[in-house]
Amino acid sequence: MSNIERRDFLKLIGAGSVGAGAGFMLRESIKHPVEHLIPHVVAPEDFSTGIATWYNSVCSMCPAGCGISVRTREGRAKKIEGNAAHPINQGGLCARGQAGLQVLYNPDRLTGPLLQTGERGSMSFARTTWQEGMSKVAHSLDLLRAAKWGNKVAFLSHGVGGSLGQLFETFMSEIGSDRVLHFDFDHPHNLYAANQRLFGEDHLPYYDLENTNFLLSFGADYLGNWISPVHHSLGFGRSRQSPGRAHSVQIEPRMSISGAAADEWIAANPGTEGILALGLAQHIVANGGYEGNDLDAWAATLAEYDPSQVAEKTGVAVDVITRLADAFAASQPGLAIGGGGAGSHSNGVDTLVAVNALNYLVGNIGKSGGLLFNPQPAGGAQRSRQATYNQITELAEDARQGNIDVLIINGANPVFTLPAATEFAEALAGIPLIVSLSSFLDETTGLADIILPSHTYLESWGDNFPQPGVGIPIGAVSQPVVSPLYDTRSTGDIVLGLAGELGMGDTIPWSNMEDCVKDSWRTIYERGDPIERMEDFDEFWISLLKAGVWGEKSRREPFVNLDKGAIDGIGVKAPEFVGTADEYPFILHPYVSTTLHDGSAANLPWMQELPDPMTSVVYGSWVEMNPATAKEMGLREGDLVDIESEQGSIHAPVYVYPAIMPDVIAMPIGQGHSAYGRYAKDRGANPIEILGLQTDKRSGSLAWSATRVKVVATGKHVGLVKSGGKSRELGR
Repeated sequence: MSNIERRDFLKLIGAGSVGAGAGFMLRESIKHPVEHLIPHVVAPEDFSTGIATWYNSVCSMCPAGCGISVRTREGRAKKIEGNAAHPINQGGLCARGQAGLQVLYNPDRLTGPLLQTGERGSMSFARTTWQEGMSKVAHSLDLLRAAKWGNKVAFLSHGVGGSLGQLFETFMSEIGSDRVLHFDFDHPHNLYAANQRLFGEDHLPYYDLENTNFLLSFGADYLGNWISPVHHSLGFGRSRQSPGRAHSVQIEPRMSISGAAADEWIAANPGTEGILALGLAQHIVANGGYEGNDLDAWAATLAEYDPSQVAEKTGVAVDVITRLADAFAASQPGLAIGGGGAGSHSNGVDTLVAVNALNYLVGNIGKSGGLLFNPQPAGGAQRSRQATYNQITELAEDARQGNIDVLIINGANPVFTLPAATEFAEALAGIPLIVSLSSFLDETTGLADIILPSHTYLESWGDNFPQPGVGIPIGAVSQPVVSPLYDTRSTGDIVLGLAGELGMGDTIPWSNMEDCVKDSWRTIYERGDPIERMEDFDEFWISLLKAGVWGEKSRREPFVNLDKGAIDGIGVKAPEFVGTADEYPFILHPYVSTTLHDGSAANLPWMQELPDPMTSVVYGSWVEMNPATAKEMGLREGDLVDIESEQGSIHAPVYVYPAIMPDVIAMPIGQGHSAYGRYAKDRGANPIEILGLQTDKRSGSLAWSATRVKVVATGKHVGLVKSGGKSRELGR
């Protein structure tokens, strides 16, 4: 993508989207010629009355920011596919993205404003009007602002960027508050921190899987949930089809989808992946694989990571370590990536720094097939508001101390995605007014006093500037593809409405979110080259809506040198766990579900019915256990067990899983909701609930792979619901 001129890029994607709609509102304002439809007495089998219209927009089912094309007929959305012009997904789309229709048409959507009529948590709500609901919230905010207590207002959202994220910032600043936090369970805090420590970069780089010859992954399930899985799946697939056929290695204690697709899967002791990476680095440096000016600094830093010592700590044989190091150094360009379980231990940041060090030592920084630094996001740099675990617990403590009077929650569900030991739900009791903008009655929204329900993303205006990008600045507009189904409003329009009632017209002048987004893109339009850009902004805007994406040519210069202090600080300590090995013999390995994500897709029946790709289980939870461990404990598939940690206990049926280490048990995250609609409620167990409160001290993020547990048989047995049969041929 980076070799295409900006003007040619717009022309290309505009021409590729002939017939695509340019927004519901645009369609209503520019009527097509009248067509008379005369129905058949008996219509042909392949004929449908009416004309299908496609709208290009942005998927909001995960943070990746894929482009989508939505087919509508008679004003109803019928199908979601990938936008072939969007550089992130290039026409591809995951199952969760296609299930966005079930967000729009979900029978458990909130259909209008609600007021809590009973005690918090009783789920006793009564309908109210928008005028009453907005007035109550605006009145409380106005009182705090007038008393110079604006900082007693907090805004907690799921991850939001672009124009909407900037609107949150401006709105809260006008109130007098700096308490704007975004919270997503699987946000890669440690990966950001690792890139900042070693490279001084605030943004994630572009990982060029497509053009690499050797892919070395430390726990990053790039085909499942790591950062941008659709884009990485496309790159991985193309790398496998190239004449040289890239070699891939996956290192992790439990086989993921990426591990199943790799040429080699290597099991390493949980939390030692960074030590293994430094063992590879030491072998490369000691055997002449690196000749940079800072060779002596690297040799001194890596001296204690001799492969023989690393083998004892990681459980990976010496000959495997040296073979991998030699192959990675020789097969250029090579690419090392890290994340998932490897980045979620107490040493997660150091582990990911070690992985980045491998990229530096083999010289793949700034090269095709390696690690490319992204330019400044197209929408401009915004202050990162993603809350770490420490920051979200500080918010809870402030609530307990009476330092928060109003909490506005937008789409985040920390009551579900935080360990029970955090006692976040109990902390909310200290807040006089809680306002939720959610579309669904989840565990956190159930504690709100006022619910002002938002449109779904298919009914709303917005924009997106994906991070990480694809090596060039890109952006896209999210537009409504259907009229609102219920008495809801877009999140941006709710905030704009409150701003209007509070008299913020000077700094927040827009009457609706469409105007706000257009003004943001007018800035992007005006900063372009006057010779290259279109003559009129309206022409640019319509072309943008039709194409669904925008981009320009702007590449970063390759990174060359590291600061010596950064090299001296590299090192990975042994992981720390909550619970002793004697009392809690197993390490719990929770992983983000490919279908349900962090639980945010658990209310979609398509996702519940979609078989897990590694176990084929549907509609439930399970705990994966090595066959030798299961045999030793006298357990078989379907036996119900209690999984106990120092923080509590959950129960799930056993799934005997050959590709997991004997002292590790694994559970998918996503089930175990106590609310969130009929498809999610009271189904399965939530492993987050029993996690210990271990953190990575370098980033303040939760070390959600650092909890030890024990497994206790209950004597009960259930049948796992699976779409697959036997995993063996049974002689056939």
